[in-house]
Amino acid sequence: MKGIYNIMVTPFDESGLIDEASLRSVVDFQIDKGAHGLTILAVLGEGAKLSDSERNLVIETVIDQVNGRVPVVVTTSHQSTTVVIERSREAESLGAAGVMIAPPLLLRNMDAVAQFYATLKKELTVPIVVQDEPVATNVILPASFLASNGLPVIKLEDPPVPQKITQILSQNPDARIFGGLGGQYFLEELERGAVGTMTGFAFTEVLVAIYDAFVSGQHDRARAIFYRYTPLIRYEAQAGIGLALRKEILRRRGVIANAGIRPPGPTLDSQSHEELTRLLEYVDEVASRV
Repeated sequence: MKGIYNIMVTPFDESGLIDEASLRSVVDFQIDKGAHGLTILAVLGEGAKLSDSERNLVIETVIDQVNGRVPVVVTTSHQSTTVVIERSREAESLGAAGVMIAPPLLLRNMDAVAQFYATLKKELTVPIVVQDEPVATNVILPASFLASNGLPVIKLEDPPVPQKITQILSQNPDARIFGGLGGQYFLEELERGAVGTMTGFAFTEVLVAIYDAFVSGQHDRARAIFYRYTPLIRYEAQAGIGLALRKEILRRRGVIANAGIRPPGPTLDSQSHEELTRLLEYVDEVASRV
């Protein structure tokens, strides 16, 4: 498990129901742009806003459309260990190559968190990606904990991510670490030893170009591409409206029919649309250099 795993959006139609055609379109778009894998039903995928039947619809639709072309990681986080196990086994039975699991919300006792993941490792056969995302969970996982509890694949979203990568790898060189946070620190993450990133940045081909250049030893080229697109990466990763921006970009790129977020959720004001237009015009100007 390495490279660029796109955190997929879940498209909805104008009535707020899952848009299956757009969902299939997102799958093909991400694979066409070079994604090495897909991660679904994460925070960006609005998984917490879906019913169990809707979750299964998304999993089944995505895995059917992928048709074995890339691995699919399904987010199965929940407050209950029992539910996490049930969700994870169901995802595996539907064809998931892995599951991403954050600690239960507000579980700040590290002994309890360790027991949580120990139980999952014992009960599950599908590979587990530990999601370290304290903004969503309000649980801070220290580097020492992540390095010493037999957690082989970790997605880090606890800034400063580059420093945390170094701290973990200095204690456990075998850990496989993915960055996140919209790709804002992707270059530094690679330089610190990350194996890739899991993010919803709407220009997957840019991240793939950075990754391909870096792993082939063309570090100056990787740096040049990253710096060229930093204004868009920074703008798109805004707290609060990042998902709205990503969906709007995908709509403008012809990938999804509707950019709506399932309520409650933010919307873009007219100035945000104008700012985004200017940035996308900039991207068009420099895209040929990648």
